[in-house]
Amino acid sequence: MTVEPLPLTGERTVPGIPVENYWFRRHEAAYLHLVRHCADAVVLEAGCGEGYGAALIARHATRVIALDYDEQTAAHAARAHPGPAVVRGNLASLPVRTASIDVVANLQVIEHLWDQAGFLAECARVLRPGGRLLVTTPNRITFSPGRDTPLNPFHTRELNAAELVELLRDAGFTVERVAGLRHGPALRAWDARFGGSLIDAQVAVAVGGGTWPADLLAAVTSVRSADFEIADDDVDASLDLVAVAVRR
Repeated sequence: MTVEPLPLTGERTVPGIPVENYWFRRHEAAYLHLVRHCADAVVLEAGCGEGYGAALIARHATRVIALDYDEQTAAHAARAHPGPAVVRGNLASLPVRTASIDVVANLQVIEHLWDQAGFLAECARVLRPGGRLLVTTPNRITFSPGRDTPLNPFHTRELNAAELVELLRDAGFTVERVAGLRHGPALRAWDARFGGSLIDAQVAVAVGGGTWPADLLAAVTSVRSADFEIADDDVDASLDLVAVAVRR
């Protein structure tokens, strides 16, 4: 069955759209890196978006509950990805029993939430003792540098590494790891080709509403998830923060 893709609004990434491929692969790279924590586990993806990540997790987990607040998005995820159990619900009050989940996955979502501390408290509630919370989020230092408000209008509050760690600890988590996602060699070469930033080159076209230059479109469509690196060093200079935390 062919399912029509969700419209591109800037709120979430969508697979299968050539001009969106860079952002999709950047998100996918984090899922592929973190999915080992989901092996043989009951997983709640809090904020599943289009559903591709929940489907990836479902290939490794015992059970996946994919939760999203938006009705259209949840309906699409259920049609496009039949593996996970897709539920519409509010992340501020997770519709899950206390201490019933092994892993909560929250990738590129916390920056959209008004009550980040309340959401993390809910994650701690639904996780079993020793359960893991997996979080990725844009690094405020590099995503919206020098700004008081986020560049993305769908973001309420972006975080740097220290702020993310503080939120996790205050919610009752032991932070096991905070790493950073960054460009690997192939993407650094594209950065150099496009005046220092492949991202800026894409944003300029998107904001200007013009036609995509052929060389830029070729670069964007060539990006693979393996072109991104996730490492523990120089986290403050990373593009996205990648955190693994354990419920105390």
